[in-house]
Amino acid sequence: MKDDAIMLLIKSRILDVYNENLLANGTTINWFDDFKIILSEFFDVDMVHYLIFDLDTFRPLRANHSYTPKMYMIKWQEIEAFFYEKDFTETPFWDMESNENKTVKVLFRDRDNQPIGLLVMESTVKWKQFSESENIVEFIRTVNKLVQTIKQTIILIQQENQYRNLFSVTKAFNSTLDSGEILNGTLFAINNAFPQLEPTLILSNDQDRKTSVPYKLFDYTSERPTTVDAYVSGEITTELVQDLGIRLINVPIKGKQGIYGVLQLSAQEDYFFSNRQKEFATSLAETTGNALENAKLYIQSHRLVSDLQLINETSHKLNTNISLEEMLVFLRNQLMKSFLPEQVCFVFIEEEEYKISSASNTFFHTEEGQLYIQHVSNHFNKVKDSLFIADFNRITKLPYAYRSLIAVPFKEQNTIVGFSIVLHKDPYFFSFDGFKLMQSLIQHSSLAISNSTLSNKLQEMVNRDHLTNLFARKYLDKYVENSIEIDDRGVFVLIDIDNFKQVNDMYGHQIGDEILKQIASIIQKKVGEKGIGARWGGEELALYYAQMTLAEGIEMCKQLLELISSQTNPSVTVSIGVSSWQQHDNIDFKHLFHLADIALYEAKNKGKNQLSIMKVSHLS
Repeated sequence: MKDDAIMLLIKSRILDVYNENLLANGTTINWFDDFKIILSEFFDVDMVHYLIFDLDTFRPLRANHSYTPKMYMIKWQEIEAFFYEKDFTETPFWDMESNENKTVKVLFRDRDNQPIGLLVMESTVKWKQFSESENIVEFIRTVNKLVQTIKQTIILIQQENQYRNLFSVTKAFNSTLDSGEILNGTLFAINNAFPQLEPTLILSNDQDRKTSVPYKLFDYTSERPTTVDAYVSGEITTELVQDLGIRLINVPIKGKQGIYGVLQLSAQEDYFFSNRQKEFATSLAETTGNALENAKLYIQSHRLVSDLQLINETSHKLNTNISLEEMLVFLRNQLMKSFLPEQVCFVFIEEEEYKISSASNTFFHTEEGQLYIQHVSNHFNKVKDSLFIADFNRITKLPYAYRSLIAVPFKEQNTIVGFSIVLHKDPYFFSFDGFKLMQSLIQHSSLAISNSTLSNKLQEMVNRDHLTNLFARKYLDKYVENSIEIDDRGVFVLIDIDNFKQVNDMYGHQIGDEILKQIASIIQKKVGEKGIGARWGGEELALYYAQMTLAEGIEMCKQLLELISSQTNPSVTVSIGVSSWQQHDNIDFKHLFHLADIALYEAKNKGKNQLSIMKVSHLS
């Protein structure tokens, strides 16, 4: 009866703890202070600690305070074996107090039988007697219910505070599209929820921000690896920075379309981040990310209109009848107006040499300016993608004056024929959106510039032979060279009129010219859209069939042999040399012509009025 009476009294006192603390919205620390009095009065226990369970670790209630030694932490895996099919045990002294007496550990579990707390206290005579009675089970059950209720209530209170905080932040974010207000609200919410933590905003430079709120620009080369991991993976990372005596948590600021930075929280190295703290920080960072994204989309929608106007105005002007240099001067002025660079340059590649346009700033004719051109040209020699450098001094040991750089290539049929450069002395001056706009602007300008360049070149060359109306040899050369680059196969043919000197001697050069025209007409009709014909020189003609097999080319040449001999007046015959290539042959036009030339002479030596074939394998 004595033990039963004690148990009844203990349960009554525990109920008082519940009423005085839980119903009054007390904290986990307050209830345990009252509970310690119960243990002292009934069991003479003076040395007692309660550890809450989080992240597979038991930690004292005050473990988030800097004065709590790390040795007070207990890993669940270290003591799990002691609680197999039981809820309390006695072990040798626990190093928390270096007490040589036996130490009692009582484990509290939730409804799923998972640990939620651990009671650690000294073993006294009264406790020893009580623990051997049947009431020990009822005692642990009663305290366990108290602990479960306290834990659930505290979680609800914390969640309510966090949700209220998040609701307030979300409401404020929904009423503004100003990134400065959004960032400031984020810092306020963190300071309100975790006054003991030091927040740092680390933001990517993919949007323009003009705000007084302090933040860092994200830089892969200088950020800590855990910060980079959080930014790249979109998952929270933590790190103990022992040399600085701090513990960091990196929370990615995520929107629906991307990650815009990292919310970094720092505390003293013995600080313990709970799951609920991480959940709140994650929710806050996602709210911030969505708000920044909405602000960015709003700004982009307005910017898009001006960007389209810029591109349309530029394209319209460049497609008017103006010279190449006039185009580049206009384009330079557009770049200066839209991107506010301090230096602009246009470089074109002519016969493997770099020529600086007169529309460029004179800076690029200096030694320092040449260094930037060389760096960009080296880049485009390796890759065809545009170049965006936020801080030039981070990639070189030399202190260059202009630290922000964008370089975009001029392309003609996917071949880089030049590039444009803009520079500014301030690092991170150009935004990523500006970089994409300049890419689009140069891309639209490339076509007009290429057309102007091509027009100039076409004026310098004669595409067709004036007598036969076949293409000129120079045009055929370029046509075949281009085909070798972009097609899978082709057939090249050289044709020589047999005994043409005798025809001229017998009938005169006028008749000889007529025969050339007749043969040219036959070739044009037969070739059609399958290839092109050219006058190679004198009485020699050439054909080229892109994407044609050797067998098809031979059949075409056999038909030409018959047509020429039957449709020319006076009748003449021709000798034909045929060569072909396929993608795996790794052949250039010079070798292709050489093969056809050898085949032509072979046809002549065999008696003329026939064709001969020379394959790639025949070339030594």
